[in-house]
Amino acid sequence: MSRLFRALVILLLVASCGGGGGSGTSPDNLDNACSILQQRPTYYRAFKATERKWGVPVHVQMATIYQESKFDSDARTPLKYSLGVIPMGRQSSAFGYSQALDGTWKEYLASSSARRGARRDDIRDATDFMGWYMKQSADQLGIPMWDARNHYLAYHEGRTGYRKGTYNAKAWLLRVSSEVGQRAITYQNQLRSCRNAR
Repeated sequence: MSRLFRALVILLLVASCGGGGGSGTSPDNLDNACSILQQRPTYYRAFKATERKWGVPVHVQMATIYQESKFDSDARTPLKYSLGVIPMGRQSSAFGYSQALDGTWKEYLASSSARRGARRDDIRDATDFMGWYMKQSADQLGIPMWDARNHYLAYHEGRTGYRKGTYNAKAWLLRVSSEVGQRAITYQNQLRSCRNAR
């Protein structure tokens, strides 16, 4: 076996191990808000802190995190491949619970809102980042805090893209944003009966 071929095989094996979307584990039964909070009590404390600080309801945060990362702290975008087999990096720099991009995360870290040493794979920091971002969307775009669908569109497209209506040319994104809105309603109804959400 030639050295080049052997190196390629090793590279592919390493890439296949690292391309699974992160080593963080998601809670079981992501369709049930009460089950999620029962398995991860620290989540609720983080959600409530963000709700108090920024005004983003718990169910809106949960629906957005579900869509972005399925509650996987190490979630990353899929790898891009050249010739179908050679890994060429990730589709974007999005990482963590909130799938914050490098540039937006740096803006957040530079603000007075971020905790010293904040990390995208820490639920407290991820929810605070989302609250910070959504509060700006509410202030600049007039999106009510309870409107998970439109907050998701502004979160995905950026506020400039939202203003321009770039999402209107993306049928898949309109479908996904509607699913986020519906999931927020489902989570809101479930949270009303959660013992661990009081």
